Amino acid sequence: MDAAHRSGLRWAFVGVLLFSFSLPLTKVAIGGFDPYLTAMGRAVIAGSLAVTLLAIRRVPWPGRAQVRPLLFTMLGAVFGWPILLALALERTTSAHAAVIAAFMPLTTALFAVLRTHERVPRQFWIAASAGTVALVGFALSRGGAQGGDLIADLLVVGAVISSSWCYVEGAAITKVMPGWQVISWVVVLALPVTVPASALLWFATSANYQTTAVEWRALVLLGLSSMYLGFFAWYRGLALAGAAYGGQVQQLQAILTLLWSAWLLGETVTWVTLAAAIAVVGSVAWAQRSRAPTMAAPEE
Repeated sequence: MDAAHRSGLRWAFVGVLLFSFSLPLTKVAIGGFDPYLTAMGRAVIAGSLAVTLLAIRRVPWPGRAQVRPLLFTMLGAVFGWPILLALALERTTSAHAAVIAAFMPLTTALFAVLRTHERVPRQFWIAASAGTVALVGFALSRGGAQGGDLIADLLVVGAVISSSWCYVEGAAITKVMPGWQVISWVVVLALPVTVPASALLWFATSANYQTTAVEWRALVLLGLSSMYLGFFAWYRGLALAGAAYGGQVQQLQAILTLLWSAWLLGETVTWVTLAAAIAVVGSVAWAQRSRAPTMAAPEE
């Protein structure tokens, strides 16, 4: 494993660490905000920060060739994942959603292969599948206790597909644009939709909620970390390690989310959770060791 690959994995882990707070923070936020407003509001917070940063750094507008992948990334990162996730968390717990979403690294790797022609050996797929099976088994073993239902699970599945696609599309642009600029332009390009949508949703739904400082803090943290700063590290990691391999670090996100769910939401972490954590960490290590010595670089 070369230095760039190791550095990419470290950056990817920082991104995963920040993303791992997304589910419990969303669960807290929807206690005081409409789910659609939660999704739009976090994007407005990220977009406001991005406008300031891009202006300070005097970053030029993206070229015409970059607009299309930026818009595709926006559809998944700003609308698909946040909206579907918020709707799912109205019906289920953060922990249950976390384990259902555990197959995201595998879908990210699949999209990476289809989108960038990134080539990986068979052992990689076996290792990735083993980690996913371990987490799915964990989800099934605790499904009833975690309060999941079919509609919630399907919403999470849709959120995962949206998120995986935007990860790969965004990572492809990092070949010609720094990752922090990618996510900055994504949330800025969304502002013409997210700002008026947030205003309309606030006036239409705020009377139905008694929002406290706790929900406000959760929303602000979602906008700063999950919606913005987490992508700085994540896209850097995917660019260095490759979308398929860097994406496998995300196997750890479900376990981290379970820990935060226990801490923030009071959910119980059992020995089954610890066993799943060991299985996932092992599968991630196995997938990384399976890296071919001469893997073709992703094509743009």
